[in-house]
Amino acid sequence: MSGKRRVSLFVCDWAVNPNEISDETLSNLPADFSLVKVKCVGRVDPTVVLEAFIQGLDGVMILGCHLGDCHFITGNYYTEKRAAMIKRIMESLEISPERLLVDWISPAEGERLAELLRDFSEKVVELGPLGSEANLELGELSQRLFASKGALADDRLRWLVGMERELIEGGNVFGEKLPQDEFDRVMDESIRKEYQRNRILHSLGEDALTIKEMAEAVGLPPREILRHLIALESDGLVSVAEIDGSSPRYRKIGG
Repeated sequence: MSGKRRVSLFVCDWAVNPNEISDETLSNLPADFSLVKVKCVGRVDPTVVLEAFIQGLDGVMILGCHLGDCHFITGNYYTEKRAAMIKRIMESLEISPERLLVDWISPAEGERLAELLRDFSEKVVELGPLGSEANLELGELSQRLFASKGALADDRLRWLVGMERELIEGGNVFGEKLPQDEFDRVMDESIRKEYQRNRILHSLGEDALTIKEMAEAVGLPPREILRHLIALESDGLVSVAEIDGSSPRYRKIGG
């Protein structure tokens, strides 16, 4: 394998002229590109982006039709909102959000496509290996990415992304519109909670752990661990396995 940085490139079939992204074109770029063609970038699930990082790729690029030109009407709109959510998580992980690029293109913009590919390739090379921004060890990086993938699979975050436009532009049943900054606050808090809960779940392997042991593994105060365990137990994801002295030991259900 070459020492070049690796990038996963998702491209909408309607947005790009196939001749502009040939193997020869991609091979001449500073980074190694893996091309994935999709019928609409709206089909690129957020968990797929995290899985690319889990597999060791250094960047992810998503190119779709211009806003308003999507053949599936709202595919690129939701892609834009999902990307914003993913970048929020990346910032919390101390992974540069610049490792994810979402942009809009048309088959007539061959010159701009070449510029986008080269610029992103050079940016990923400049950033270096995934996790190097914060000198993250491989084990810690892996735990953060797996927890983030679990968070992005959560129905509550997906509901928020799907409802953002309606809540901000259309309002609720009483016609009350939610300010963008208030929505962002709710989204950030929801991301934080889901990420932390998934870190806790990921820390629970075959051995049942006490709250103190989970706090040391995850890096959260014991009171925060307890608060999340109450929610996780209510959702049927953890249960008390045994009592060790005066300390309950928790295990993950189904894991």
